[in-house]
Amino acid sequence: MSDSIKEDKTIDLKGLPCPMPVVKVNKGIKQVDVGQVLKAIASDPGALTDFPAWAKTSGNEILKTDQEGDDIIFYIKRLK
Repeated sequence: MSDSIKEDKTIDLKGLPCPMPVVKVNKGIKQVDVGQVLKAIASDPGALTDFPAWAKTSGNEILKTDQEGDDIIFYIKRLK
Protein backbone atom coordinates (compact mmCIF):
# COMPACT_ATOMS: atom_id res chain seq x y z
CA MET A 1 0.00 0.00 0.00
CA SER A 2 1.09 3.58 0.58
CA ASP A 3 2.88 3.13 3.91
CA SER A 4 6.09 4.81 2.74
CA ILE A 5 4.51 7.76 0.90
CA LYS A 6 2.72 10.53 2.76
CA GLU A 7 0.39 12.59 0.63
CA ASP A 8 -0.11 16.29 1.35
CA LYS A 9 -3.39 16.58 -0.57
CA THR A 10 -5.88 14.07 -1.99
CA ILE A 11 -8.24 14.58 -4.91
CA ASP A 12 -11.05 12.23 -5.88
CA LEU A 13 -11.42 11.87 -9.65
CA LYS A 14 -13.60 8.75 -9.63
CA GLY A 15 -16.32 8.69 -12.26
CA LEU A 16 -14.77 11.46 -14.34
CA PRO A 17 -14.28 10.62 -18.04
CA CYS A 18 -11.18 11.54 -20.02
CA PRO A 19 -9.80 14.24 -20.17
CA MET A 20 -11.14 15.53 -16.84
CA PRO A 21 -8.86 13.51 -14.51
CA VAL A 22 -5.75 15.03 -16.11
CA VAL A 23 -7.31 18.51 -16.18
CA LYS A 24 -8.13 18.27 -12.46
CA VAL A 25 -4.75 16.78 -11.49
CA ASN A 26 -3.03 19.59 -13.38
CA LYS A 27 -5.00 22.08 -11.27
CA GLY A 28 -4.53 20.06 -8.07
CA ILE A 29 -0.75 19.80 -8.34
CA LYS A 30 -0.60 23.60 -8.19
CA GLN A 31 -2.31 23.49 -4.78
CA VAL A 32 0.66 21.74 -3.16
CA ASP A 33 4.15 23.13 -2.69
CA VAL A 34 7.18 21.98 -4.65
CA GLY A 35 8.38 18.73 -3.06
CA GLN A 36 4.94 17.80 -1.72
CA VAL A 37 2.83 14.84 -2.86
CA LEU A 38 -0.62 14.85 -4.43
CA LYS A 39 -2.68 11.66 -4.16
CA ALA A 40 -5.12 11.32 -7.06
CA ILE A 41 -7.78 8.59 -7.14
CA ALA A 42 -9.21 7.92 -10.60
CA SER A 43 -11.47 5.26 -12.09
CA ASP A 44 -10.88 5.95 -15.80
CA PRO A 45 -8.55 3.23 -17.18
CA GLY A 46 -7.12 5.83 -19.57
CA ALA A 47 -5.49 7.49 -16.56
CA LEU A 48 -2.89 4.71 -16.55
CA THR A 49 -1.41 6.16 -19.74
CA ASP A 50 -2.61 9.77 -19.45
CA PHE A 51 -1.07 10.52 -16.05
CA PRO A 52 2.49 9.35 -16.88
CA ALA A 53 2.36 11.34 -20.15
CA TRP A 54 1.11 14.42 -18.26
CA ALA A 55 3.80 14.02 -15.56
CA LYS A 56 6.53 13.85 -18.19
CA THR A 57 5.35 16.97 -20.02
CA SER A 58 4.57 18.94 -16.85
CA GLY A 59 7.86 18.11 -15.13
CA ASN A 60 6.31 16.27 -12.17
CA GLU A 61 7.00 12.73 -10.94
CA ILE A 62 4.66 9.82 -10.35
CA LEU A 63 6.14 8.13 -7.30
CA LYS A 64 3.75 5.19 -7.21
CA THR A 65 0.62 3.80 -8.84
CA ASP A 66 -1.71 1.45 -6.97
CA GLN A 67 -4.86 -0.28 -8.11
CA GLU A 68 -7.61 -1.19 -5.66
CA GLY A 69 -10.62 -2.64 -7.45
CA ASP A 70 -11.75 -0.05 -9.99
CA ASP A 71 -9.74 2.71 -8.32
CA ILE A 72 -6.36 3.73 -9.69
CA ILE A 73 -4.32 5.66 -7.13
CA PHE A 74 -1.46 7.90 -8.17
CA TYR A 75 1.08 9.52 -5.86
CA ILE A 76 2.50 12.51 -7.71
CA LYS A 77 5.39 14.63 -6.46
CA ARG A 78 5.46 18.25 -7.51
CA LEU A 79 8.90 19.04 -8.85
CA LYS A 80 8.40 22.59 -10.10
